[in-house]
Amino acid sequence: MQMGLDFTLVEDLVAGVDEVGRGPLCGAVVTAAVILDPQRPILGLNDSKKLTEARREKLFDEICEKALSFCIARAEVEEIDELNILHATMLAMQRAVEGLSVTPKLALIDGNRCPKLSVPAAPVVKGDSQVPAIAAASILAKVTRDREMAAFELIYPGYGIGGHKGYPTPVHLEALARLGPTPIHRRSFAPVRAALEARGVLNTGFAER
Repeated sequence: MQMGLDFTLVEDLVAGVDEVGRGPLCGAVVTAAVILDPQRPILGLNDSKKLTEARREKLFDEICEKALSFCIARAEVEEIDELNILHATMLAMQRAVEGLSVTPKLALIDGNRCPKLSVPAAPVVKGDSQVPAIAAASILAKVTRDREMAAFELIYPGYGIGGHKGYPTPVHLEALARLGPTPIHRRSFAPVRAALEARGVLNTGFAER
């Protein structure tokens, strides 16, 4: 796809696809695919990271109400460890697109590469700030994953998961070293593997992440 394309002129039935959670040390990578309804515009769509939590929550409900179709999908920790984070992300994106109730004519993928899909697809670098459907997908994915991390905070107290959302912050790294990995930590990621090895649990079957 030409990078100079005016995305406001793209034909209908275009799915925007985005992911959240490639960088964290724990939890699933969550993806979403959204086909917006041009007859029911949604104001204020933008890269989810540029929106407040309250605004994301409000837009989440509006997207779910107004979109022609949407699907939220994921790749679990075990799949991330088995496949690596890139391939697990591509798998989760594939699941999101294939899970749409309406078949898109084109899938626009945030980033610089596309998963294997049964429909035409094109990558869009920084697409979540250019393509409304990708922005909508980023909002659905982020709100979904953030809610999961808040729930895990209650299940695994002491790690601060509800605050850092699993990312390798100093608070998270300190807790990981002190408490050890939980079942939702990604064993293939270096800080988690180091914490396992420090407890005498060697985990050498994973490639460096």
